[in-house]
Amino acid sequence: MSDFVIVGAGVIGMMTARFLAQQGARVKLIERSTCAREASWAGGGIVSPLYPWRYQDAITALALWSQSSYVHLAQELLEETGCDPELRQKGMLMLDVKPEEEKTALDWARRYHRPLTKVDSDFIYQTEPHLAEGFKSAIWMPEVASIRNPRLGQALRESVRLNPRITLCEESEVTGFSLFGERVLGVKTARGEHQGGETILAGGAWSGQLLEQLNLGLPVEPVRGQMMVFKAVPGVVDRVVMLDGRYVIPRSDGRVLVGSTLEHVGFDKSTTEEASRSLFDTATRIVPELADYEVEHHWAGLRPGSPEGLPFIGAVPGWEGLHLNTGHYRNGLVLAPASTRLMADLLLGRSPVVDPDAYSPAGRLTAR
Repeated sequence: MSDFVIVGAGVIGMMTARFLAQQGARVKLIERSTCAREASWAGGGIVSPLYPWRYQDAITALALWSQSSYVHLAQELLEETGCDPELRQKGMLMLDVKPEEEKTALDWARRYHRPLTKVDSDFIYQTEPHLAEGFKSAIWMPEVASIRNPRLGQALRESVRLNPRITLCEESEVTGFSLFGERVLGVKTARGEHQGGETILAGGAWSGQLLEQLNLGLPVEPVRGQMMVFKAVPGVVDRVVMLDGRYVIPRSDGRVLVGSTLEHVGFDKSTTEEASRSLFDTATRIVPELADYEVEHHWAGLRPGSPEGLPFIGAVPGWEGLHLNTGHYRNGLVLAPASTRLMADLLLGRSPVVDPDAYSPAGRLTAR
């Protein structure tokens, strides 16, 4: 029997397994398909909440802890696995932010001592000369990084695979929980049961479906996001640029991602022509030159949407041995290092890296 059973091998599930194993625990990691192929793969990889001042303090606390840890994590994974997650610390430009929001952003920056400033058109075009003409002001966040999330997923999977304390079970969809009275002993799959001392549910948008089997309602729902990537060349755009809630993200090889939509369509991951046109328009409004390059791929993923984007981290009331780490909405990758460390601290009885009360499932779940 393992010390811990983790359901869901996205970035959060794999980081949790990796950290617990580093502390000497034996971990079984269960994944319905293959590692990091859902929201962890589909997102853009910006290591910051979009418009971070719009979020409550509890999300900011996780984000700030996580942002500072990614430099070390990316280097560790490269050394462990030979797979480079391609962390790019190039900053983020947020174009044409409305004056009232500029004030909110600057107040937020002063409160949290973040190097956020308002910049003029000279700075914009010196920094990104290929942007469309006419942008007069922007907010500049020099510390914001981006990471190539599919490669982060590959590196984490290899790290997990190489760790003798972790047993990875892919293509093993969980069908139910293994119970003894009101204690969760583990989970059931078509291939058999997996038991452990504690069970952690990190199933993203699918977490609510599993909790329904325990007659619990979890307010986490799938929210589709569509993105596309242009096969551009290095230098077309060099850092994350945002406009009207959309963004372009460059990769080291020159490819440029654009995203993303927000759609409440259930578990439908299909792409649409309407979104394709809208994303193309966004990309070329920001960087007109992208119209000269091939659209290499257009895809969709499902975010685990939660009220106000506040994740559920902690023990499930009424069910001994069951814990949640899910519901990160648009910020799963952003918050992953801190939320997984917090989960591990709670499981191991350590002093938590941030105050856990805001994320506790207690009082936030409903009976069905």
